[in-house]
Amino acid sequence: MSSYLVRAATVRDAKTIARVHVTTAQAAYRELLAQDQLLDASLEQRQAFWREAIEYSEPQVQVAMGGEDMVGFVGFDRSRDKGTPSTTGEIWSLYVMPEQWSQGVGTALWDAANDGLKEEGCTKVTIWVPVRNERALQFFEHVGFKREMTTLKTVSVGSSKIEEVRLKRDLA
Repeated sequence: MSSYLVRAATVRDAKTIARVHVTTAQAAYRELLAQDQLLDASLEQRQAFWREAIEYSEPQVQVAMGGEDMVGFVGFDRSRDKGTPSTTGEIWSLYVMPEQWSQGVGTALWDAANDGLKEEGCTKVTIWVPVRNERALQFFEHVGFKREMTTLKTVSVGSSKIEEVRLKRDLA
């Protein structure tokens, strides 16, 4: 049983979600992106993105609370990959504040996404993860995802190129 409360995000959460997103991305992608790109993450742009996502439920957003503080969030919906069945969901993002890593927040958020995707009629779920993000890969493999090595792709993030792999699992 998790000691974290996971609840649906509200529009008022958008600013804090943006802060969690930027702070966590800067810590998680320190080895993957150029320093100027890490510092270039605009809180205002992220806040606008998450406000719109919450308003239109695309993706659905859940937040994890540790007491009064938001310590992480997850965004999930149907898969954005072309050619996937409508019963395939996708974790669009899952971020946990660095000081909360390995404390159960990610698992609580994954459980909420799993339940939400099942409610939407999904039977499988995917997520794209940078190949060099070992922490994320280990976490998702720990909760039952398997790498689909034939899905390797290179994406541009500013001036950097990042190799990503899709992971997949059945919903349980």
